[in-house]
Amino acid sequence: MRKGLLVLAATGLLATGSVAACGDDSGTDSGSGNGGAAAGKVGVILPDTKSSARWATADLTYLKKAFADAGVTADIQNAQGDKTQFQTIADGMISSGVKVLMIVNLDSGTGKAVLDKAKQAGIATVDYDRLTLNGGANYYVSFDNVKVGQLQGQGLADCLAAKKYSKPVVAELNGSPTDNNATLFKQGYDSVLKPKYDSGDYVKGPDQAVPDWDNAQAGTIFEQMLTQNKNIKGVLAANDGLGNAAIAVLKKNKLNGQVPVTGQDATVQGLQNILAGDQCMTVYKAIKKEADAASGLAIALAKQEKPTTATGITKDPESGKDVPSVLLTPQSITKENVKDVIADGFVTKDEVCTAEFAKACTDAGIS
Repeated sequence: MRKGLLVLAATGLLATGSVAACGDDSGTDSGSGNGGAAAGKVGVILPDTKSSARWATADLTYLKKAFADAGVTADIQNAQGDKTQFQTIADGMISSGVKVLMIVNLDSGTGKAVLDKAKQAGIATVDYDRLTLNGGANYYVSFDNVKVGQLQGQGLADCLAAKKYSKPVVAELNGSPTDNNATLFKQGYDSVLKPKYDSGDYVKGPDQAVPDWDNAQAGTIFEQMLTQNKNIKGVLAANDGLGNAAIAVLKKNKLNGQVPVTGQDATVQGLQNILAGDQCMTVYKAIKKEADAASGLAIALAKQEKPTTATGITKDPESGKDVPSVLLTPQSITKENVKDVIADGFVTKDEVCTAEFAKACTDAGIS
């Protein structure tokens, strides 16, 4: 990665050797390659394609490549936000004899039920991106999600300071209440915002969670917020999708660019909103590093090796148990360093710098 971008909070990723094939997102296997027979099969369940573009693009691509390069057969499927489908996919993977099950839960209740079944079948488990509360996964791989929230809170504070607003009203558009990550993000940004509310520097405005990270619902919720409080001067939106929903409402009211909005995930849309001046900042999480860390653990487990990379610990707030973890460091992205996300290969210049944004890209030093 470009110097100064994200680094692992834990040790380096597990190196893998032999070459083989990997399952596709339809759940079918593409065969076994050299060395594939020595390793067990890995099952991966991704959550949806609606909450963030990452699940259909970045994670799927990076995981497929990592397993293929390592000679490990993988069955990667997406539950499309359906908890029943999530459990059905898991049952099929367990019945098919996977040796490792890696999940991104839709909620902790469903996730725990799946992890319990896997453990009863003697299958090693990995929580990917989201910790399943009281789930008891063997390992957890994610970003430092409290830090993500802190970056969002500080980013909004910086943008409000640049606007020179006096006692701005701040609205909070939080992630899904069933996603532990959303809880951690809020813990992070409230650690920045609450002292400002308490001191009277900011006025605490409406504060509401968005079920299932649903962008359409976010737009409805924010429109109601703005109708009830015309003086909102800042929006802490928990990711780029929610942020874009708020921006659409602000545009309707000719307030875009005047009201700073945060985000997360460094999506193409989020980066374009930043370049246009409609979004204050986003948080870049190098998904390839997360996918490589998680697949590294799964590959080691599939080969009946002891993973060496999970040197961190995450305490499950419900069970109180320590979960061996790999936690990665996120980075704040503003107009000044959008170019770093492109240089890192996470998105391409062609994706971001369409005709509408060509001048903004040039002005931002994207060449």
